[in-house]
Amino acid sequence: MIQALIQRWLAGQDPSAPEARQKCGARAGMVGILLNTLLCLGKLAAGMLTGSVAIVADALNNLSDAASSVITLVGFRLAGQAADEEHPFGHGRMEYLTGLVVSMAILLMGFELGKSSVEKLIHPEELDFSWLAAAILAAAVLVKLWMYHFNRAVGRAISSQAVEATAADSLSDAAATAVVLAATLIGHFFHLQIDGLAGLLVAAFILKTGWEAAKDTLDPLLGRPMDPELARDIDKLVVSHPNILGIHDLVYHDYGPGRAMMSFHAEVPADADLLEMHDIIDHIERELKEKHHIETVIHMDPVVNDERTAALRAQVEQLAHEIDPVLSIHDLRITAGPRHTNVLFDVMVPYGFRLTDSQVRGELSRGVKKLSEKYTAVIEVDHSYVEQREHS
Repeated sequence: MIQALIQRWLAGQDPSAPEARQKCGARAGMVGILLNTLLCLGKLAAGMLTGSVAIVADALNNLSDAASSVITLVGFRLAGQAADEEHPFGHGRMEYLTGLVVSMAILLMGFELGKSSVEKLIHPEELDFSWLAAAILAAAVLVKLWMYHFNRAVGRAISSQAVEATAADSLSDAAATAVVLAATLIGHFFHLQIDGLAGLLVAAFILKTGWEAAKDTLDPLLGRPMDPELARDIDKLVVSHPNILGIHDLVYHDYGPGRAMMSFHAEVPADADLLEMHDIIDHIERELKEKHHIETVIHMDPVVNDERTAALRAQVEQLAHEIDPVLSIHDLRITAGPRHTNVLFDVMVPYGFRLTDSQVRGELSRGVKKLSEKYTAVIEVDHSYVEQREHS
């Protein structure tokens, strides 16, 4: 049912397109406002019937969720605005900011709930049991579980950190309400006053969710590496064109979902026709924009493929792999002089590598010198802007 609803909202549109994302995100926000408001009213009634601080706190948590849905809705509206003179890359990061605001609201609610629960532990009170209140809590658990699946499906369909943060919040809310329900039943049947303890457990759920959601929204704001699957897909697309030998120095800038820029160097034969290569590069830029919605700038790197350069490139690549298989080289070229020969190349080193940049340069320089006393290595160290999942 959820997938059918999302497909109906998309109406055949590309889910990564800004217009489709805005529509789905806004509608998901409206669903959240409606359901969280109803849950808040129901739990407040249950809290007044029983006198439970945990139930009232859970109701206030739903009220904050409704407010968070309003923030998410406004964020999608703002993020959908077109680029202007002051924001030439659009307003897509507003979605990340609203996700961060939602996370902060979740953390604040968890802190306040924890404080109220400690007070309840210090000064416990007898609760009035109500089967109506228990039924309201049980229904709330089911509603929140549905909201979790709903928001997760929408968030994954449109690749939205804000909606996925809301999904995580819904799951923690379901667990928190289940704890409150269990505490209510235990208090009634076993006469144990654990309302304050239940409140603390709910607060812990909420704080954990808020922290994880904050981290997920902070990463794109601070700048994160490109997803390796996207990088592989781009590499495959680019090298499928004639006379493109490879790519390197891939740099990605995220200005919000569907609003990204990147640049990279494309290796082309040094003896290729310049006008023909320019036309191919232009075509690749347009193709990447159509397929991935990424504005791309490509720098052409001429590669000399004579026998001597190719052999030396293979030898230097082997030297890099002997240091560590994660290292790679590119842009190798030779400038020969009467007494010595400069071997110029770049080496790609992942962040957090066990050796410093200067140590990598030193080991490679010594290795190149062993190949020939005439060789002098001129090395530039690059760092990957693509997430290295296999080495994390």
